[in-house]
Amino acid sequence: MAEKILIVDDEPDMLKLLSMILREKTPYEITTTNNPIEAVELAKEGNFDLVITDLKMPGLDGLQLLEEVKKRDEDVPVIIIITAYGTIDAATEAIEKGGFDFITKPFKKEQILFTIEKALKWLRVQRENRMLKEKLKEV
Repeated sequence: MAEKILIVDDEPDMLKLLSMILREKTPYEITTTNNPIEAVELAKEGNFDLVITDLKMPGLDGLQLLEEVKKRDEDVPVIIIITAYGTIDAATEAIEKGGFDFITKPFKKEQILFTIEKALKWLRVQRENRMLKEKLKEV
């Protein structure tokens, strides 16, 4: 089963670009929204493996979205933050709050694809590790 990715950005052109890149170059199931409030609900209901979110959005910014998604008790998706407002402080805050990576716009297609692959590989290892630990408890 293909991993599921949620893309959140208030700019429709960025949503289209990211969606197009991922649909053409990856086997993943892609869902997009330009509404960060809706994204929280989608993340809670959708069992996403990865969330890619813009940092600056009206209503709920990317860091607040990250915090809301991380509140879940079950398997939490990996979160990558993208922004045109890249500063060391913003990147540090995103990683400290549990973000996987921080990418500044404009980015190259290869950069986003590499980061997604790296994040999903890390997630697979984490899940396998958790499963093996559960098996060890049974012995």
